[in-house]
Amino acid sequence: MDVSMTLWVLTILGLSALIAIDFFIGRKPHDVSVKEAGIWTVVWIVLAALFGLGLLLFGNSQASGEFFAGFITEKSLSVDNLFVFVLIMAKFSVPSHLQQRVLLVGVLIALVLRAVFIAAGAAIIASFSWVFYLFGAFLIFTAWKLIQEARSDEEEDEFEENRLLKSIEKKFGVADRYHGTKLFLKVNGKRVLTPLMIVMLAIGTTDVLFALDSIPAIFGLTQDPYIVFTANAFALMGLRQLYFLIGGLLKKLVHLSYGLSVILGFIGVKLVLHALHESGVHVPEISIPFSLAVICGVLIVTTITSLIASKKQAEREGSETPETPEKPETPVADGETDKDSVSV
Repeated sequence: MDVSMTLWVLTILGLSALIAIDFFIGRKPHDVSVKEAGIWTVVWIVLAALFGLGLLLFGNSQASGEFFAGFITEKSLSVDNLFVFVLIMAKFSVPSHLQQRVLLVGVLIALVLRAVFIAAGAAIIASFSWVFYLFGAFLIFTAWKLIQEARSDEEEDEFEENRLLKSIEKKFGVADRYHGTKLFLKVNGKRVLTPLMIVMLAIGTTDVLFALDSIPAIFGLTQDPYIVFTANAFALMGLRQLYFLIGGLLKKLVHLSYGLSVILGFIGVKLVLHALHESGVHVPEISIPFSLAVICGVLIVTTITSLIASKKQAEREGSETPETPEKPETPVADGETDKDSVSV
């Protein structure tokens, strides 16, 4: 798809306008209700669908199909990010009314960093066609790793700060508590960061790790930088509302890792076949409509089996709970709470 600089500028301005509207509507810190999150989730999905239809009307069917395949892939992979976002919110004890602001700025940071990754990936692909072999092998390896992690009994229950965050905290210093929506403070004449700024950076920089597999995955569906960028943008911008909408359902998606591993493995094979075709080897190539059908089918099956498995697990735990003799209640003083509980 031939994209002019004018279209690039208009697209970026349009996305910036949507982000600004989203920011100003929710600029006042507040607890996000399921209804509000649901409405905005639908809004972002509708906007993405309209953009894809626009590509069909003013571009071509291939561009539209690549966008929808890329958007659905990026959206499904971004759901996996939500697990880590929950851990980050718990790690930094982010007040519930500030979580919306944290996710908005964190996702914007992630979008900027992904744009850099996309530009670099497009430049590498344009210069070295053999990089498809590397992308394909990396995705197949990532798929295998996801399966291994899903089959293990170990669960990640705490977020560990990366070296970048630790170095920033050491250099600038961090205030001991949250101060509303302030990002910087002056303490004893020195400018320090607030915990809110740190958690925003944590959300944004952690997403880079997920981009290491999501960017090669979408390049396996399309090599058009414009489609790669817009699919990532629409997938990320609706991630904040999705966090509040399905946050409580994340633990029920027990087969999500298996589904994502199948998708990544499938795209990895597609990349290898494409690389072989580019090298002059006569091999079948996987079409975009077939890719879209496989991705959607895997996600539907994964969701259904996850919900069934979660329901059976809940019933099993309920039936296996042994009856214990009643114990006298221990009196609790007024105002005393369980110190180990964490509100997310």
